[in-house]
Amino acid sequence: MRKMHIKKNDQVMVIAGKDRGAKGRVMRVLPQTGRAIVERVNMVKRHTRPNPQQGIQGGILEREGPVHMSNLMLICPECGKPSRTGRKRLEDGTGVRVCKACEATVS
Repeated sequence: MRKMHIKKNDQVMVIAGKDRGAKGRVMRVLPQTGRAIVERVNMVKRHTRPNPQQGIQGGILEREGPVHMSNLMLICPECGKPSRTGRKRLEDGTGVRVCKACEATVS
């Protein structure tokens, strides 16, 4: 399992696929499959069965499906542009993500 260039709560833009151009916040990262779930992107319909014990009503639910990491690009909080990210070590030895466009550190 390798380090991901996108983390939870990052603002991202979809650069390929049916939702190309869509922006959203990363709700969950799935490093085992190399995918992420982004808010209001890749909406899929799930047919669920009612389960009164868990309070599930049943029917057709719409929720977010996973998107592959290669189709996502991080939006830099400093310059506001979708950009590639790099890694850099600070003086105290901690590693941070860096925006390749403006060289700003990304949390």
